[in-house]
Amino acid sequence: MLPVPYFHVVFTVPDKLNPLFIADTAGMYSLLFRSVWETMNQFFITRLSAEGGMIAVLHTWGQNLSLHPHIHCIVPSGGIDWKGQWKSVSVSENGKVFLFPVKALSRVFRGKLSSRLHQAYPLHIDRIKAAWEKDWVVYTKEPFAGPESVVEYLGRYTHKIAISNHRLLNIDDQGVTFRWRDYRDNHQKIMTLDGIEFLRRFSQHIMPRRFVRIRYYGMLSSTRKASFRDLQISMGIAPSVSNKKKTGKPWKEICRQHLHYDPDQCPKCQTGKMVMIERFLPGRGPPAVQNRSHQSISK
Repeated sequence: MLPVPYFHVVFTVPDKLNPLFIADTAGMYSLLFRSVWETMNQFFITRLSAEGGMIAVLHTWGQNLSLHPHIHCIVPSGGIDWKGQWKSVSVSENGKVFLFPVKALSRVFRGKLSSRLHQAYPLHIDRIKAAWEKDWVVYTKEPFAGPESVVEYLGRYTHKIAISNHRLLNIDDQGVTFRWRDYRDNHQKIMTLDGIEFLRRFSQHIMPRRFVRIRYYGMLSSTRKASFRDLQISMGIAPSVSNKKKTGKPWKEICRQHLHYDPDQCPKCQTGKMVMIERFLPGRGPPAVQNRSHQSISK
């Protein structure tokens, strides 16, 4: 990581394109990734004269499990110029760092993706034209507090699935009840779907086999490791090499801190606690089973 502000940029597409994402999941998401990076790269080159970079994370769901394809981008506030030096984006008089105008990003992104869709799906021109007439939203969130916040975001948020266990409230013969947030009024609400509809919505977010949901571009890509390391050295933050193995938090502790969910708590009464009485190592069964097997062998 670099000691610079990192921006959180989100690219969304109109729901008019949802049938195309369902019909050709891998193809559409690949075009989406490519168009997002081409848009960001164009702005880095034309407005900054530098090579930028980004970490792109694909999300496909809304809070109510509806199909809502969008890409979250972690973007450093600058790039590497032709001299191999760091070049930062502009800073306003009050000290705020700005990336690029979101309206301009939206228009360029719409043009690039629409052009690729016309070439790839000529039989769906009417649908693509209808999507063109809608608003294509690109918005930039406040910069991360620091590189540590970026790492925390990537570790905590990027590997989520469409819905996690702590949002599920009840499952019975009538359906699945879960909690969701309506961002139109920013209120939490309760929704119940019958089993078939719940599975239909959930299965929309299962990626094709071996499809990569997190991708690195530009100076953050694996092919640019050498130049990025040189940049770190020039900025006085050469990464230290340590042979010490890092110890992470237990998964149950992560659930309690970040998901507000206790895996040991009884989901029915909300008071009882599961207690571990014994741990079986891989390849070894319970003691009773082992004793019986030894007895049979001796006989």
